[in-house]
Amino acid sequence: MARWQLQRTTAWVARIRATGRLPFLQVVKISVAAIASWFAADALIAEEPPIFAVIAALIVVQPSVNQSLGRALERSIGVIVGVVLATGISLLLGSAAWIILAAVVVSVLLAWALRLSQQTSNQIPISAMLVLALGAASPIYAIDRIAETVLGAAIAFVVNLLIVPPVLLEPARREVKALAEEIARSLERLAIAASEPVGRGTLEGNLVEVRLLRPMLARAQAAVVTAEDSLTLNWRGGRHRGELEGYDAGLVALGVLVTRVSGMTRAMRDHYDDSLHREPVMGQISAELRRAAHDLRIRYVLAAPGDAVASDTGPLLTAPLVVVSPHPEHWVVIGSMLEDLRRVHEELTAE
Repeated sequence: MARWQLQRTTAWVARIRATGRLPFLQVVKISVAAIASWFAADALIAEEPPIFAVIAALIVVQPSVNQSLGRALERSIGVIVGVVLATGISLLLGSAAWIILAAVVVSVLLAWALRLSQQTSNQIPISAMLVLALGAASPIYAIDRIAETVLGAAIAFVVNLLIVPPVLLEPARREVKALAEEIARSLERLAIAASEPVGRGTLEGNLVEVRLLRPMLARAQAAVVTAEDSLTLNWRGGRHRGELEGYDAGLVALGVLVTRVSGMTRAMRDHYDDSLHREPVMGQISAELRRAAHDLRIRYVLAAPGDAVASDTGPLLTAPLVVVSPHPEHWVVIGSMLEDLRRVHEELTAE
């Protein structure tokens, strides 16, 4: 019983803990934005503690400048609607405790009716509840809270813009290189299966491995999208845009290669027999698969900025294939692999 309770507690702790944590620079920027918002709002709007300004600052400092702008707009719109709604309800219905609950329900329904984003929809009832709980009963109070929020959001945006705005290019670089390397390994596994006898377990294992390429492609695409977002409105992004455009275009080619390698692996698994490697053309196909893996690493793994590529290393996928009539049981897999190899060649030699 004690062990079960310990395991359950550990599971709950794992749920509330993040797999990673914010960079320390991000923590510093959040702190600077909160402090600056507090003192600025306290100096300009000195009647109440500047809680709304600090909340806006905490929300608006995001991993990218573009995200900060979006959160600033969402927070400002949500607060404006929520404060105006709370003030109107307070003036119409008074200050009874149940008015707070009514304002929350009306805020949620209003956000749903207007089809607002989730962040904006959350801000409206929260702002309305805070204003009513803190005793807002006049339009002047509402205007001050709106001004306070806009001020805090603006300060947080400026802080995130000026203090080393993040350039999230390294995750994109890492994911694209990892995807290209895994495709190259899949090509090499196919080359082995084409040139020597392999067991059914090896063929099944190859298919399992190649199925992992789709999630890797999705992660690489997500990383490139995140990198693009980090460069938007970023004064540090100009020198990185060319590299990012290369990764974006490369993922199109890598997506085609994922499809072709998956098709070849499945065809090999479905139509393989112990005599397939004796077909004369299979030795040539095996050599071309290895050359394709070689070319892929040159183009996407070694050619990344900062990596050295030997000056005498060039593309090897150039030898024409000579195909003689295969055994009737082998022509399907050979024809399929030749067509997929042709598409692989096109992607690797495209400018």
